[in-house]
Amino acid sequence: MAKKAPLSDDAETGSGGLQRGFAVIRALATAQGEGLRLTEVAAATGLAQATVHRILRALLAEGMVEQPDGGKSYRLGIDFYALAAQAGGRHTSLKALCRPALLRLSGMLNDTLFLLVRSGFDAVCLDRVEGPFPIRSHTGDIGGRVPLGVGQAGLLILALMPEAEREEVIRFNVPRLLNLGYFDEVFLRTEIDRTRAAGYAATCSPGIIPGMAGVSVPILDADGMPVAALSIGTLADRVNDDRLPQIVHILKKEAAAISARLNPFDPALRRPAQFLGGNAGGAVPPAYVAL
Repeated sequence: MAKKAPLSDDAETGSGGLQRGFAVIRALATAQGEGLRLTEVAAATGLAQATVHRILRALLAEGMVEQPDGGKSYRLGIDFYALAAQAGGRHTSLKALCRPALLRLSGMLNDTLFLLVRSGFDAVCLDRVEGPFPIRSHTGDIGGRVPLGVGQAGLLILALMPEAEREEVIRFNVPRLLNLGYFDEVFLRTEIDRTRAAGYAATCSPGIIPGMAGVSVPILDADGMPVAALSIGTLADRVNDDRLPQIVHILKKEAAAISARLNPFDPALRRPAQFLGGNAGGAVPPAYVAL
C-alpha cells in the first residue's frame, strides 16, 4: 500500500483541504466515541490548531461532528453515522456475505447449514443450505422463527448478548415456552452458563427433537457481540464425541473469516426480517408449532 503524503497547512481549498478534513475525521474515529479536544486532534493529525479549529467548525455546521454536553471535546456526530448507514445498504449484505461459507460448509460437513440472526425476542433463519440427510429443525425454512433460548442458534445468541438484554429476553420468553414441558428458567439459565463457558452451543442425542442434533457458533462484530449464528442441523449419530470438536473447529474458522469482513453499517444486522423476501413477518413455522 502506498504511503500517504504528509499533510500541510497550505492550500486551504481543493484536494488539500479535503485531505485534511478526512484526517480530522479519522482522528475522531480512533477515539471511538470518547471525544478529543482540539489540541489532541491537532497532535494526532500534525496540523496547526488554527487549521483544525476551522475544519471542526465546518464539520459541526454540517452535523458530522458534535460537542458532547457543550464541552470542549469533539466526536463524530449522529449525522455522520446516519450517512454511513445509508451508504452501507449498497454493500454486501450479511446474507450474501455468508452464502459462500454456507455452501462450502455444507459440502465439507455433508450436513444442512443455517444462518440465524436475532429479531426482537426471536431468532430468525436468514439462509439455509440443504444437506443430504433428512432433518427437522426448530425454525424450518428461511424466514422461520424460534424464541431466543430454543435451539442451538437461539440459545447461543441469547447467551452471548449483553447481560441486561439477556435478562429482558429471559423474562419475556420463559412464559412463552413453559408449555414445552422440559423448559423452565432453571433449565434455560443452566444452558446459558454452559454455552457461555464453551463458546458454542451443541445438542447431541438425546435432543429436543428426537434423532436430531446441531452445533452453532457465533459470528461476532468488532465489539465481540453476536450478530448471527452459523449452525448445522444433522442426525444425532453424526455429532459424536469424535466428530464434535472437528465440527466446532471448522464452523469457528468460517465464522471468524465472516466476522473480519462484516460491514458494520449493513442494515441486515439491524433489520434482518426485511431481507427474507416473502417469508418475512409470516406465521410461526410448523417446525416450532410441533415442538
